[in-house]
Amino acid sequence: MIDSAVLLAFFLTSVLLALSPGPDNLFVLAQSAQNGRTAGLLVTLGLATGLIGHTFAVAFGLAAIVHSSTFAFAILKCLGAAYLLYLAWQSIRAGASTGKQERLSSLSRGSLYRRGIVMNLTNPKVSFFFMAFLPQFADSRHGSMMVQFFMLGALFITATLPVFSAISFFAGGLGDKFRNSLFAQHAVNRIAAAVFVGLAIKLAISER
Repeated sequence: MIDSAVLLAFFLTSVLLALSPGPDNLFVLAQSAQNGRTAGLLVTLGLATGLIGHTFAVAFGLAAIVHSSTFAFAILKCLGAAYLLYLAWQSIRAGASTGKQERLSSLSRGSLYRRGIVMNLTNPKVSFFFMAFLPQFADSRHGSMMVQFFMLGALFITATLPVFSAISFFAGGLGDKFRNSLFAQHAVNRIAAAVFVGLAIKLAISER
């Protein structure tokens, strides 16, 4: 079992990492401002589910395969960039309405949840981060490394969920203030599109 002091240090470090500007929290920010708090929370749950996938990848060595294969890395990041560009296009095409319920019904809860999953899983940098970050807090003397990786992955998710949820409430609240302004909604849609394009470019040009 990992020492409690090590787990506390890992948790606090994870919170600080979640607070620092990055693709995931910027994605939550854009989705919440554009579609409301509920959308942001659903995207957050999707991102957390994606982190479970990355934890499995690290525990079973799949992340190392992607890291060692230039082709696999290129395919994964291109898929991620293409998906972000698709979301940018969807944001530009999105209309505006003065009714909150009508806006929420344009995107299903399932589609918002899946957005978070796809966004996280198609970012190979997250797997590389986990592959470098988790082993620093695991020790073979404390038992199975696989069990420790799953424990640390779960703790990382626990640390990021409240941070991203707070971002959802903050950005969603700001978006609600402009809910009755068609001009403001169009502006938010275009800002969200710009964020998605920026994230896509950053991912596309990233190197291992």
